[in-house]
Amino acid sequence: SVAAEETRFESMRIWRNRDRKERGICRTKYPLLMVHGVFFRDFKYFNYWGRIPRELEENGAVIYYGNHQSAASVRDSGGELAARIRQLVEESGCGKVNVIAHSKGGLDTRYAVSCLGMDKYVASLTTINTPHRGCVFADYLLDKIPDSVQLKVAEGYNLALRRLGDEKPDFLAAVGDLTASACEEFNRQVPDREGIYYQSVGSKLNRAAGGRFPLNFSHRLVEYFDGPNDGLVAENSFPWGENFTFLTTQGKRGISHGDMIDLNRENIRDFDVREFYVQLVSGLRERGL
Repeated sequence: SVAAEETRFESMRIWRNRDRKERGICRTKYPLLMVHGVFFRDFKYFNYWGRIPRELEENGAVIYYGNHQSAASVRDSGGELAARIRQLVEESGCGKVNVIAHSKGGLDTRYAVSCLGMDKYVASLTTINTPHRGCVFADYLLDKIPDSVQLKVAEGYNLALRRLGDEKPDFLAAVGDLTASACEEFNRQVPDREGIYYQSVGSKLNRAAGGRFPLNFSHRLVEYFDGPNDGLVAENSFPWGENFTFLTTQGKRGISHGDMIDLNRENIRDFDVREFYVQLVSGLRERGL
């Protein structure tokens, strides 16, 4: 039964963590800074990263969060992250941080590192399903949808985001910075900095029905304009840095944009998201980071 399988799986996880606890395989030299993507916030009682942080901490990781607004331009979000990184370094004395950033958070962090002097405080940047080359689908929407409709939608989102704690949410600025045209210009103006280890991760949703709403709907639209994707971002937009890891499953389901942050707290056959992050961070530790 499903319940028996879940019990077996979770029991295996508990014993595995107990067996390796002394090794502290996620105890990196520098703490982790986990940076969320667009339209979400870091909340104490609803962790953007699902069950992942607890699993990392059980294996020795020290974790901080970006705590930036959910919807703003890359420039503004990058400014917030730069302030956060300075604060962490000054208050903790950690010297540097290892950043793990999901979705737009990867672009925000790249801006903070390359344009706001954070390269001296960042040891590594791991981007998870980040649209480094943007989304052609976003260009199409902003080109075809009338300005009046865009403003109406933006007003609704901005109102909701203010209620969630954003001081100055800007829906259109956030979406505009995710277009393929905007990212092409961004990549020209925001070069990588020496001395930082850059790596990236991406995944593919094998069919629309494999994703939860609204990714099961957006998958087909993104596929029409951009090709194979995770429900939001195309496969060819993910790679960045020295190493790139591409993930999917053997079956029909695949791995969505939300699955990569354990958004639905779901155990997926052929993909253990919590263990993936444990091994990802363990790899940073092995590099002396």
